[in-house]
Amino acid sequence: MPRPAEPDAVVGRLPRFTRAERWVHRTTATLMLVCVVTAACLYLPPLAELVGRRRLVTVVHEWAGVLLPVPLLLGLGSRALRRDLGRLNRFAPYDREWLKAAFWRSYRRRAGKFNAGQKLWAAWIAGSVVVMLGTGLLMWFTHLAPLVWRTGATFVHEWLALAIGAVVAGHIYLALRDPQAREGMRTGSVDPLWAAREHPEWDPYEDSGADEEARSSR
Repeated sequence: MPRPAEPDAVVGRLPRFTRAERWVHRTTATLMLVCVVTAACLYLPPLAELVGRRRLVTVVHEWAGVLLPVPLLLGLGSRALRRDLGRLNRFAPYDREWLKAAFWRSYRRRAGKFNAGQKLWAAWIAGSVVVMLGTGLLMWFTHLAPLVWRTGATFVHEWLALAIGAVVAGHIYLALRDPQAREGMRTGSVDPLWAAREHPEWDPYEDSGADEEARSSR
């Protein structure tokens, strides 16, 4: 039987992210950028001199870091978000093909709703946030651990912060190169031609109830 027409299909768009998913992404991205910017102001002398108010910057950095996991935890109430987290945690055979194609700079890349690069990014940033939160708490609450632990935590925190800054910059760069990906995160829907080209293995209607939640979240 033919698939019933959906509101997005009528206007030539496919539903991609619900309002809850977009809210989680925006708030998490905002908190991450606050962490990166305040860290730069704390550790780069030119920025530290320009901004001043080191104690205030430190407090903002600490609380932004502590709050970083909160949007995701609150968003777990969304079935769509939980479903997409499951997708991000599963590697399909075509994901390995995508990585090989990316290495050889080939544009014949098969992908589901998320490509292999997005899955690796999600796993890496999630693990990094856990490590940064743990080491940050050891640095913040000095009575939690002996000096040798706090010294190691400071070393890991600072070097991982540099890596996160570089990877976040790369993430933003790739997003700027893909207007349709940004459109999907901003409005929740994408162009079907873009979806067929970039995510040919993705069926936006494959999950029962997904369409209804996508409609009700707008």
